[in-house]
Amino acid sequence: MPSTPTKTQHPTTRSLLRDVAVADLDLDPAPDSEHDAVLSLTPAPGGPPLRAGGPVYALVRLRGRPVATVLTTVPAGADPAHVLATAFRAKYTAHEPPTSISGGAPPRTTVVVATRERADRLGRALDSLLAQDHPDFRVVVVDNAPLTPATRDLIATHYAHSVTYLHEAVPGLATAHNRGVAATDSPVVAFTDDDVVADPRWLSALTTPFAADPRTGCVTGLILPARLTTPAQVLLESHGGFAKGFAPRLYDPAAPPSDQPLFPFTAGSFGSGANMAFRTSALRAVGGFDPATGTGTPARGGDDLYAFVRILTAGNRLRYTPDALVWHHHRETWQDLRNQAYGYGAGLTAYLTAVLCRHPALLPALLAKLPRGLAHARAITAHRETQVAGVPGAHGTQHLWPRTLSRLERRGMLYGPVGYARARWGSR
Repeated sequence: MPSTPTKTQHPTTRSLLRDVAVADLDLDPAPDSEHDAVLSLTPAPGGPPLRAGGPVYALVRLRGRPVATVLTTVPAGADPAHVLATAFRAKYTAHEPPTSISGGAPPRTTVVVATRERADRLGRALDSLLAQDHPDFRVVVVDNAPLTPATRDLIATHYAHSVTYLHEAVPGLATAHNRGVAATDSPVVAFTDDDVVADPRWLSALTTPFAADPRTGCVTGLILPARLTTPAQVLLESHGGFAKGFAPRLYDPAAPPSDQPLFPFTAGSFGSGANMAFRTSALRAVGGFDPATGTGTPARGGDDLYAFVRILTAGNRLRYTPDALVWHHHRETWQDLRNQAYGYGAGLTAYLTAVLCRHPALLPALLAKLPRGLAHARAITAHRETQVAGVPGAHGTQHLWPRTLSRLERRGMLYGPVGYARARWGSR
């Protein structure tokens, strides 16, 4: 696996990015009044305390339902809740949350968390998972190729009666996820990462669509940043982050979306591996995750993207629901961001290679879409010459995206097929 060269952050980039506080604001909309009642205002889970006198990035909820994010500066001495609510009203006119999917009680679910040598973060994630309001679930931790007993000891000491511990010796995120799938007898299996904090309603919101629609094979949810305290974190979120917006989406192979001519090969728009669930029978029917993809393999990523495309090409529906929220703790350093940029590019082409190697009948459809796909890939990895003020995570309103990161993403895209081939060869 090639190493990503180390470089110091460009001083211009550093000067453009400020420490941004992250908040969670819940409002009770008042149709007949200019003022919405503030139900609560708290820092994002695991984030630093709110303070006036600087920029604040806030999730806005309406009676608990996530509906928008706003970014504004709270002047010194001002009431942060009032400033944020005013910014929300100025930008958004629709004050009623979207209709939620109803389908009875959410099905019995197994939550799989794959981890490797991050016991210090894992405990925070497990605490949030065990506090879910879902009526029937269990949590499984897959310890992937551990070097120390830290994760096993954490589970044995603090979670022995509430979390199932599994050991997986073969490195790779996809392999770890497959180990969790093999150990579940639940009709639905959900996945998240060890660096998230799950909203208390996350699992119920993520799994209810399976009860509402028997054709649903996969559901993904909203991922927001828990901290924006370093330039690398702000820049990642400003480049798009993991968020897919606040509008529910249904992806149906029987009725391809008109706004996605590359469907279903635009897997990155469907969701991310830190917040996804599958109908267990559907995931097993397509062979699970490709073990030659994912973090921890030479392919460096693409395991979630591969699964999304396979679910859709098998005839299942995929739903995105913003009600299913997790807060993600982004990596903090510039080198972390460089590694992520390279890994994203590699994972994109590695998953496409995996799809074609395992399912060559899809080649004609992919070739027909390839020219537009290359143009799309070039656009999403493009260098931004100017900084545009906007909300982190809102596509098209990015901070300066350095040319070095654009080059790394494209280098990763060139490497992806090679990385996948190395992973396949190594597994043999």
